[in-house]
Amino acid sequence: MSSIDVPLKDGGFGSTRRTDNWWVEPILVFLGYMAFIVYATWAALQGNNYLCTTQCGGADYLSPMYSPLLYTSAPAWWPAFLPFSAAMLILPFPGLFRFTCYYYRGAYYKAFWMDPVSCTVGEPRKTYRGEKKFPLILQNVHRYFLYFAIIFVFILLFDGYRALWFTGADGAKHFGIGVGSLVLILNPILLGGYTFGCHSFRHLVGGIKDVLSGSPGRKKAYDCVSCLNRGHMKWAWVSMFFVGFADVYVRLCSMGIWHDWRIF
Repeated sequence: MSSIDVPLKDGGFGSTRRTDNWWVEPILVFLGYMAFIVYATWAALQGNNYLCTTQCGGADYLSPMYSPLLYTSAPAWWPAFLPFSAAMLILPFPGLFRFTCYYYRGAYYKAFWMDPVSCTVGEPRKTYRGEKKFPLILQNVHRYFLYFAIIFVFILLFDGYRALWFTGADGAKHFGIGVGSLVLILNPILLGGYTFGCHSFRHLVGGIKDVLSGSPGRKKAYDCVSCLNRGHMKWAWVSMFFVGFADVYVRLCSMGIWHDWRIF
């Protein structure tokens, strides 16, 4: 079947016949991403107030941005001229998983690169590059960072479990529930909804097969992932900001600004 190459018509950046407020969504996406990026960068460079213990009634609350806590001070191999924070060894993995996510790509391409800024709206480009050339071809690493993201979900679930145990006056651990416990348990649940609804995970579970009817277990898993995938955008936004909220909660409790309420 023959094809017709239709050249792009440059109507000028921002030119459109649309009468709706098409510019609202890209602006909100830009502001939302920038707010999280600025805060996450600041929090990662602090290197303190990421763990709340005595200030939280003997709890063991660890910020998700610093989990797993590999080092509390700069290791011997760390370059002396660089400031050290344990979060620098953690955040690149979930960060790159989100950065290369199919939903995030479509969102920040519009909001930051304006490629395109919105449907049927003129953009500041002359040609179409796609993701087949450097550097955008590197977006294909998303499928590999999925494995790291899954590992982090289970690590954070373990942190949530640890947040249910408080050190008593006798020095022993006792089961309890604080507001921080619920925050640190809800965080990996939201991250799991985002991670296990990922397009790459959906392909891994069942997308690689032409026929799923012969594998009922795989079919059920595929349907479950597809259900999460339908709300992928919502999971992406809610889980992203809740990671920031969890860090804020632990940080302010550690600083004594907030006080963790012991429920049980």
